[in-house]
Amino acid sequence: MGASPSHAATPHRRDHRIDALRGVALLMMCIDHIPQDVLNRFTMRNVGFADAAEVFVLLAGYASWLAYGRAFDRKQPVTSVLARIGRRCWQLYVFQMVMVVVCISTIRIWRHFWPVPVDFLEPELAHGLDSAWRVLSLQALPGNLNILPLYIVLLLGFAPLYALLRGVGTPVVLGVSAAVWLLVNLDPRLNFPNWLDPDGWYFDPLAWQFLFILGVCGARLAGRHDGSLPRSRVLAATCGLYLVFSFVQSFPWMDWGLADLRPVSMAVPDKMILAPWRLLDVLALFYLVQSSPGATTLAATRGGQLMALFGRHSLEIFTAGTLVDLYARLLLTSFGAGWIMQVVVNVAGFVVLLWVARNRERARAVARARRAAPPAPGGLPAHAPLCRN
Repeated sequence: MGASPSHAATPHRRDHRIDALRGVALLMMCIDHIPQDVLNRFTMRNVGFADAAEVFVLLAGYASWLAYGRAFDRKQPVTSVLARIGRRCWQLYVFQMVMVVVCISTIRIWRHFWPVPVDFLEPELAHGLDSAWRVLSLQALPGNLNILPLYIVLLLGFAPLYALLRGVGTPVVLGVSAAVWLLVNLDPRLNFPNWLDPDGWYFDPLAWQFLFILGVCGARLAGRHDGSLPRSRVLAATCGLYLVFSFVQSFPWMDWGLADLRPVSMAVPDKMILAPWRLLDVLALFYLVQSSPGATTLAATRGGQLMALFGRHSLEIFTAGTLVDLYARLLLTSFGAGWIMQVVVNVAGFVVLLWVARNRERARAVARARRAAPPAPGGLPAHAPLCRN
């Protein structure tokens, strides 16, 4: 099915809703990983079954289609697109290893000066480097450092996924993907091995692939409707009602000293296997955002553009946020979680993330300017210096 005329006229228009939503998710992930932070009482996980991790993976699938699926569609050389995917996977792996090294080194050094609870680092990693090769081969995934490996696995499968979508069609691919997800929910033992956890990967790739593929298919569908999902009042109302139920059921009423208003008694939906309640929660939220003109307007505001700035540089912000989490937890654990420390940690953390985002934005702008600059008569770009000191 071809793109609509309006979409064809603007194939490269960037959807700031996606960037803004991803930016909000990144900030919430950062806050959620600091247990002592009072701000994590106001994040997504307190008002619904899903949390920012589901948003991150869904948008990873959406962005992967925009970055690589459309490149395949435009008949770019297959080897070129595969090389781009390979470079991105390598970049994700390098950032993962940097975070692991910094976290392990920091905690070991910190322990020489202040006591650190054992839950800051798995005991196997705390008492020696014998298991370092397991970390390098992604057989051991430390806590809070387990979402990038999932992203690597899912991205490595993008090219075969694209071939299947073009070969057997979207319904068949979604049906098989859903069947694998359902099988994992029926038998959670189906998982990748994790040397640090007998239950396997915290984000079971066999389950979370369904959310990633839904993101890919959502991007394909939106691409046929000028970048938005088709709006249905009935579906929007259904999503809204579900999110209201999710809020009432998930809100920590008793933590706020309020009467428990939960309508039913149920266990917290399992995150490892992406339980159905969590899946429906993030899909309902995403549909309301990506089908709403109001969300487009909101993303264009100053606050929306700030969130989009974070979202455009998701890998760098996620990495910086993970390290901010580490030092924030150490500071709050060692020096108390009073209001002064709360303000210092949160303000300093936000400033660091903003600095990273703005620097990456400037670097991207400079790179684009260099590519766009016409060559000088001598063969160099017009702005290029003739010599370097």
